[in-house]
Amino acid sequence: MVTNLNKLKFQQTIKEDIEISGIGLHTGVLSKVVIKPAPTNHGIKFKRIDLKDAPIIDASVSNVVDVTRGTTIGSQGAEVHTIEHLLAAIHGLNIDNLLIEIDNLEVPILDGSAKGYVDLFIKSGFKDQDEHRLELVIDETITYSNPKSGVDIHIVPSDKFRITFMMDYKHQSLGTQYTSYYSIREEFINNVAPARTFCLLSEVNNLLDCDLIKGGSLDNSLVFIDTELNDKEIKKIKEKINISSQAIDSPNGLLNDTELRYYNEPVRHKLLDLIGDLRLLGMPIKGHVIAARSGHFANIELVKNIRKKYLKKGVKQGMANKKQKISFDIREVLNILPHRYPFLLIDKINNLISGEEVHAIKNVTFNEPFFQGHFSGQPVMPGVLLIESMAQAGGFLVLNTIPSPESKLMYISAIENTRFKKTVVPGDQLKITARLLKFKLNTCKIQATIHVNNDLVAESTFLASVVNRSI
Repeated sequence: MVTNLNKLKFQQTIKEDIEISGIGLHTGVLSKVVIKPAPTNHGIKFKRIDLKDAPIIDASVSNVVDVTRGTTIGSQGAEVHTIEHLLAAIHGLNIDNLLIEIDNLEVPILDGSAKGYVDLFIKSGFKDQDEHRLELVIDETITYSNPKSGVDIHIVPSDKFRITFMMDYKHQSLGTQYTSYYSIREEFINNVAPARTFCLLSEVNNLLDCDLIKGGSLDNSLVFIDTELNDKEIKKIKEKINISSQAIDSPNGLLNDTELRYYNEPVRHKLLDLIGDLRLLGMPIKGHVIAARSGHFANIELVKNIRKKYLKKGVKQGMANKKQKISFDIREVLNILPHRYPFLLIDKINNLISGEEVHAIKNVTFNEPFFQGHFSGQPVMPGVLLIESMAQAGGFLVLNTIPSPESKLMYISAIENTRFKKTVVPGDQLKITARLLKFKLNTCKIQATIHVNNDLVAESTFLASVVNRSI
């Protein structure tokens, strides 16, 4: 198991409070929600302000208490129902820290999609915070399967967060549908968030008998016609749900007097639900989720299996503490440092303590271009390049302490107390340590050392300035 920073991303919250009211899909209660910015490492929490002592419920899979046609969390005797659309908006927009105050037991269903929440988040705006976002990197396949119901969902290693979803209803009005998601904010906003919740006409009376969809209507749910109902069944539906006499006989396969927002809107909504349920892990995932006929129960079981396999190994759920060991491979180093061949002198970051210290590796081989012209016949790594390698390690450390590091450069303004203790030759591995001594008003002071086989070979102190990268 590996946990890495989402390298160019800092934690994020919203800029200002958001207020929204509406009816709950299943309970039918009217609730008001106030969504507030929260500090780093807070995570997503719900607060039932209508109850005594205003209990707080962490949006965690460990707090899931029901998955009947929606996801419900509970703690300290308090519950919040049908949270998946709001959580999907939070997940799809990469928001890490929020306090969600609610004055009743169910989140408003709005139009049955996540679009209303997304629009409000965008209107509020987003605020970068001063600690990194961690993601859980999946390095082995994790599955949940129920052969009896034909449900399969698993996650496999991938270079980014992706979802592939297939659903299969044995009804002509729905049939087999497929969609995929590549974890791009604009894709979520435009192609996933507006997808509305749905059910089959044949399910409506059963849902009513189960004391569900009390707040359901044709304004917040799509109803697909898959059967003919008798007069008694039609009457029962009309008594509980406000629909017209004509609508029940709609010939176009959809009870609602509306057009689908996408040709495969139902499976996109299933994808939306899954994105929301995955947020209950408490941190983003780097992996590919492949789901067939999955619903809330299977989604939550997969999240539980991920948590059981990874987080029990000592990774704290949610945002890890900044002292945790963080490593970066060469591809991730290239995301931060602007240097390229032949001037990139860092191969790997073994450990980063954000804002404090970095440990880097440089493998020295005879193929280095400077060996061909410097002391030809007696290859020695130039001292100026040892200084450069320490400076690059220091630059990586500094750029990882500021928002939007991809838009910045670090220029050295002074070099002090430089000493060379031993020569560096092909076959050596440089172990570079850089410590941030001071960082104020875009000016920093860095102390760095290089060791080979535990022997000190070079040391130096730098003064440097962080500047905007020109386009």
